[in-house]
Amino acid sequence: MLPSDSARAHVDGKGVALEAVLAREGEGVRVDYRIRNTGTVPLVVFDRGDRHAVLTRRQPSGAVGVPALREHAGMRATLSHVARALPTPAPTVPPTPLARRIAPGAHVDASFGFSNWFASTPALVQWCVGIGIADDARLFSSDDSGDVEVWQADFGYADDQQVLCTPWFDMANGTFER
Repeated sequence: MLPSDSARAHVDGKGVALEAVLAREGEGVRVDYRIRNTGTVPLVVFDRGDRHAVLTRRQPSGAVGVPALREHAGMRATLSHVARALPTPAPTVPPTPLARRIAPGAHVDASFGFSNWFASTPALVQWCVGIGIADDARLFSSDDSGDVEVWQADFGYADDQQVLCTPWFDMANGTFER
């Protein structure tokens, strides 16, 4: 991860710590991150997209998923990797959340780039990631065919995940707002 403290965010949650470095790349943003399990129970991180994206070959198995984009008034945008609820009506092939595990005391590193804004490049960007407690009754069909072993997760995680968000990143200055 980059050494600049002004482009580095540290966010603590319940049993988890997120460190993220954001950098502007052309009209897009690059996010390098580390998630540490600081608790005593295994966790899951919902940064691997959904099963439908893998089945339709829009995303390789084990890769960081394309984040959801929410653009706000005032040239702000939030990118999110979170477990989403089952849509209503349920599609034939549901977008089942994919997650990877983190053992107590362990950490995982990853990165992704994003530049597919709906409108123009935002002035401020925030990234959010969903974290849940690894529950074997709610995780199924592991897949280790990619770089990272991923698990399909039940849609209930959308309601009880912990969501950690970086502060707003100023795209022009390359720093986080304090």
